[in-house]
Amino acid sequence: MKVVHVTQPVEAGVAVVVLELARAQQQRGWDVSIACPPTGWLAERAREAGIPVHAWHATRSPGPRTALELRALRTTLNTQRPDVVHLHSSKAGLARLVLRGRVPTLFQPHLWSFRIADGLLSRACRVWEARASRWTHLLVCVSDDELETGRTAGVTAPAEIVCNGVDTRRLTPQPKPSDVPTAVCVGRIAHQKGQDLLLQAWPEVLGKVPDARLVVVGDGPMAQELRATDHPNVHWHGHSDAPAEFYTQADVVVLPSRAEGMALVPLEAMACGRPVVAFDVEGVRQSIGDAGEVVPAQDVAALAQAIATRLADPELAAAEGKRGRVRAETLFDRDRMTDQIVTLTEKLVSQRGPR
Repeated sequence: MKVVHVTQPVEAGVAVVVLELARAQQQRGWDVSIACPPTGWLAERAREAGIPVHAWHATRSPGPRTALELRALRTTLNTQRPDVVHLHSSKAGLARLVLRGRVPTLFQPHLWSFRIADGLLSRACRVWEARASRWTHLLVCVSDDELETGRTAGVTAPAEIVCNGVDTRRLTPQPKPSDVPTAVCVGRIAHQKGQDLLLQAWPEVLGKVPDARLVVVGDGPMAQELRATDHPNVHWHGHSDAPAEFYTQADVVVLPSRAEGMALVPLEAMACGRPVVAFDVEGVRQSIGDAGEVVPAQDVAALAQAIATRLADPELAAAEGKRGRVRAETLFDRDRMTDQIVTLTEKLVSQRGPR
């Protein structure tokens, strides 16, 4: 089996999933490579794992050079002649314009582009995704919500749901190193991820738990702006490749996102035995279950109350954390995810025949 994964972005959750899939398929003896920008976290980790990287000089968002980027990608794929192409996220999904169904094609949006675009652009993205269904042999969604959102937008491609997974052997519950009530937020600092909403909620949290602290881990386009705001007891850390050490500090992990497919952060936090508080966006209820609390989307007051409740009640937080660990092991283990993708890829190629 020869498979090429294509992705942009090359950091955070999407990149982690791509690398895990490529490693698992390589271990099965498949000929696996990744087409992505040649610098950054994913390219570096892939090379360390012995996975070939095809330089795809693509920006994260569409722009004036998109046509040239797609032409270059078509050349790469024509040269590689894979049995199957696995496209990750909306930018890579544009490759369906040049593949046009000639090669078995999996598309995994990891969050629909129209969910984070505005106005005319959002409508254009909806139209594109619906029309691109004819060139999508298999749509892989990471949550029930993500598939439902796609169907509502007119996406008709055959689909399967494969929830994200994390390494539950590496991520394990550890004792909290201090008694300071601590909330932790991990993620790319961007409008979609909602750290600005969390900062709006934080004064109300302090009003209920005065000695609480908030640890924000990550980097991104809004990092400088948000770090410049004056919020007491907020500690900023840049990007980290070892989020487990921050989950260990937490009494509660917060996901204030405005939109997701199925975020990795709640799964990682649960694997570490920590409860999660999140806004009600795609994939959150399915992932968290009874291991925390889901509050109405962008309801800052409800978010503050849910955080404060767990900071003030360590027994509640610990009980939810224990339930989260069980959920992570039984429902969201990395090997379950990679095995499902392997099975679906083999089935797709067997049905359509190798190139």
